[in-house]
Amino acid sequence: MTESIGLIAGSGRFPVLFAEEARRQGARVVAIALKGVTDVPAMTAAADEVHPFALGQVSGPLELLKKSGVKKVVMAGKVQHVSLFGGIIPDLRAVKILAGLKDRRTDTILGAIADEFKKEGLELLSSATFLGHLIPGPGPLTKRRPTSDEEADAALGWKAAKALAGVDVGQSVVVQGKAVVAVEAMEGTDAAVRRASALVRSNGDTPRLVVVKVAKPRQDFRFDLPVLGLDTLAVMKECGATGLALEAGKTLIFDREAFVRGADAQGLAVWAIAEEAA
Repeated sequence: MTESIGLIAGSGRFPVLFAEEARRQGARVVAIALKGVTDVPAMTAAADEVHPFALGQVSGPLELLKKSGVKKVVMAGKVQHVSLFGGIIPDLRAVKILAGLKDRRTDTILGAIADEFKKEGLELLSSATFLGHLIPGPGPLTKRRPTSDEEADAALGWKAAKALAGVDVGQSVVVQGKAVVAVEAMEGTDAAVRRASALVRSNGDTPRLVVVKVAKPRQDFRFDLPVLGLDTLAVMKECGATGLALEAGKTLIFDREAFVRGADAQGLAVWAIAEEAA
């Protein structure tokens, strides 16, 4: 019997890639599309079923997944953290969840949602389920290797990024000339890179940015997995980034082959660092 797997689909390529790979491996995908967030046409083409719900609805999606025979669920795709501060209409169950939060950090919110799934007999799986081939191990990914200066910037960025990730602020840091230029918060990696480039240019310098992206020290891979894709690659080219260091074994690269080809074409050095070697 074909296994049915639920998908809470945020924005971007992540949920589409998950659905395509899950179906390729024989699973039936029942997707919950978030109105105004999910790319519904792309999701409809990728999943077996797509059911739209407003952001903030919890009871309806849970009931639908159970009626569809789903016992395992994956969260994939971005939902901007700032959405939780306005623009949603929560149902009664969501109101109770939000009222019981000790804070509104990403881990706290998603952990509470995972608890609600568990109460209904639904197991929340790692976001990397079916997608292990897109997670690089240690070593260089591109033809160009990092220079000694880029490696030094990456080492500084790693320490800063791990500290920030440890308190659930962000997972990316942008460095140039052994100085941290920008850190990621709610705005996301792309916005942080653009901000760093603007700061460097405002000082009359040429951007030679090194971007560092890491997992949290106690990363819960059921949600908020560090991800990179072609959009970020384009932003790095636009903003003058020359190096990208990511955490090996814990970072998902969408369209990995195309990403590496693009990085090679723009002369970007991309390498994966194992935590024990950092």
